[in-house]
Formats: sequence, C-alpha cells, structure tokens
Amino acid sequence: MTAPARTTAPALDPLDVAKTKSVKDLKYSSPLIGGRLDPSGKYVFVSAQDNTLQRWDLATGKNVPYSGHSSWVRTLAFEPRSKTLFSGSYAGEIFAWPVEADRPQPRIKLDAHRGWVRAVAVSPDGKTLASCGNDHRVCLWSLPDLKPVREFTGHLCHVYNLTFTPDGTHLVSADLKGIVKDWEVSTGKLVRDLDASILYKYDKGFMADIGGVRSMAFSADASLLACGGITDVTNAFAGVGKPLIVLFDWKTGKQKLLLRPKNAFQGTIWGVAFHPSGWILGAGGGAGGMLWFWKPGEAQSSVELKLPTNARDLDLAPEGKRLAIPFADGMTRIYEIPTK
Repeated sequence: MTAPARTTAPALDPLDVAKTKSVKDLKYSSPLIGGRLDPSGKYVFVSAQDNTLQRWDLATGKNVPYSGHSSWVRTLAFEPRSKTLFSGSYAGEIFAWPVEADRPQPRIKLDAHRGWVRAVAVSPDGKTLASCGNDHRVCLWSLPDLKPVREFTGHLCHVYNLTFTPDGTHLVSADLKGIVKDWEVSTGKLVRDLDASILYKYDKGFMADIGGVRSMAFSADASLLACGGITDVTNAFAGVGKPLIVLFDWKTGKQKLLLRPKNAFQGTIWGVAFHPSGWILGAGGGAGGMLWFWKPGEAQSSVELKLPTNARDLDLAPEGKRLAIPFADGMTRIYEIPTK
C-alpha cells in the first residue's frame, strides 16, 4: 500500500539512514492500526481501534476525526485528482471521504465484501478502485461512483493485500497462504501465480493458520515486487516468528531475494517501501518495534533502528524524505531521513 519508487541508486551514498529520527509525535487516545500520508504532503491519516480515522495537519498539528465506520479500518488509499480518501473496514464497508473538510462525512458508503476488507488501492489513472477481503474476492469499482466493474476469482482463502503495477495494466493480489496472483486489469485474465508461501504456516498444535502477505509494494520501474510478513512461526497463538520480505523479479516472477533483519527480531513486517535512492524499508512489530533498511541487492539489513513500540504500518512520502509510522500506543510518529 505504499507509494512506489525507483530501484536504481544514484543517491544511495548521500543518504544517512542510520540518523533517521522522529521529528513529530502526534498522540491519539486509541491504539492505531494503519496510516498513510496524503499525496499533497499536508496531512497524515491514521486509523484507530475506536473505529475512527484521524487526520493530522503536519504543519499545525491540528486533528480532525472521521467517524462513521462500525469496525476497525486497516486500509487507506487516495485518489489525488478528486481529493478523495477511501477506507476499508473489518465490517466489509468501503467509504469515500473528502480529504479536506472541517466536518468530514462519507460521500459514499459501499457494502463491498462479506467480512473484512483487507486492502484497497487506486489505479494510477484514478479511474478504478480495487479491493480484497476475507470472502476470497478481488473486486474492481469505477471511480468516482464506486459501481462494480469486475470481480477476480481464484483465491481459496482470505485475500490480504493488493496493488496495481505502476503502469496500471496489471493488478496483483496476495492471500493468507502466500499465493500472489497477477491479473490483467482490462480482461480479468489470471496471468500467473507467484510463490510467497514462505510467509504462511499452519500450526498443528493450535490448529491455526498464520501468516499472509501483510505488506506489498512495487518499485517505480516495476522491476521488483516486495511482499512482507512473518516466517518461521513457532507459536501461532502468540504470533512468534521472524519478519521477512520476499523480493520478486517481476519480469520472471521468480524470487530474487529474501530480505531478513541482521539481528534477531520476533514479529511481522507490517509495512514495506522502496526509497527513490534504492534502499528498501520495512517496519515491524511484535516484541517491540523496528525499522529496517536494506541496500539494493543485499539480503541482510544494513541499518536497524529500534522503535518505541510495535509499529503497525509504514508510509514513505514520494520524495523519500519523510515517513509516517502509526503505533500500538496511539502515537503517529513522523520520521525524517537525512542526507550526509
């Protein structure tokens, strides 16, 4: 769900990622679940466990609540031309909101899925919204009216994530068992499956499934697809496992690298992003929080920054200077990545 960026690294050396620091703390009274920076760079939006969305003005710190959902919201996406925010809830609802309003009310309320809406994404041309959820369905909706366009069927379990290719011709969806499907948007044709099943396990002791593609991002040139989650699970009930990003060569559909932390950490990659310089970022939570940086072509993280508590998501601004992380303690922290 993060904004893509280039995989080449002309500016890799000038970045000083080890000195990335929090520059603004925005406190809310309920634990946070997800978050996104709006395309204008003026606001950060976060979702909370009290079923609200919260809009923070990054310059003034002013807070505006968005109320109306009947359950938790994990996923947010923007259509910048119409200044519209889309939110998907655990009750199967998708709401369309004005990005800028003093007292925001949903423009549209749509009962989109049976059960959780796990992810929403806006096509690059701004004409289509994609959604997926626990009912195994992947759907396309026209914008701005949210009328049904097409349904992609083929997943056999909860669909956890999706994203459009940077050119908008393909839609990629990924499920609980790590099956990544590549769909042709114009026809609905399934082109191929990619294997991220390392991000899934069935725990026989607890008789429970655990895993799934919890975060996903394309590089801007569409040469790489990153899928983040948890692997090597030893206890599904407690979520004990290791964070992992599966990096695919998009042209071949084959795994290129498995990106792991340099030092041991227990938890899940909840957010992944490509920096314009070439670095790959991941934020995780479990036994505390961590922010990792991987150099292009390297499987082990080069820089690891301990976070105050469990990170629930990550979003990187397009210019690569600021990133937003919502936390389990109700705090949204804005970080800056300095240059040397």
